[in-house]
Amino acid sequence: MSKTLFERIIAREIPARIEHEDEHCIVLHDIQPQAPVHLLIIPKRAIPRVSAAVAADQAVLGHLLLTAGVVAKKLQLADGFRLVINNGPHACESVPHLHVHLLAKRQMSWPPG
Repeated sequence: MSKTLFERIIAREIPARIEHEDEHCIVLHDIQPQAPVHLLIIPKRAIPRVSAAVAADQAVLGHLLLTAGVVAKKLQLADGFRLVINNGPHACESVPHLHVHLLAKRQMSWPPG
């Protein structure tokens, strides 16, 4: 089975602008940003999507959200930010490797489109 785009970035086969990295995840700037700050928080262990996660993934899933808070604090996003996880084609999932979008530095609308 071929590697996903994110697995190739994690393996340093494809360059990326990395904002944060630790043993469980990598945070990088989206190449097609939808906000002035648009980061992707990606687990190093491939989980295809939220609906494919299992109980053993619980710690990694929690770590992604905690990392969002750490990075938001580092980037001084006190005015707020939005976290988005797409699951499946109707949600515009473009890479079958779970990731959290962190969007900030613009007013978000509700409901999201």
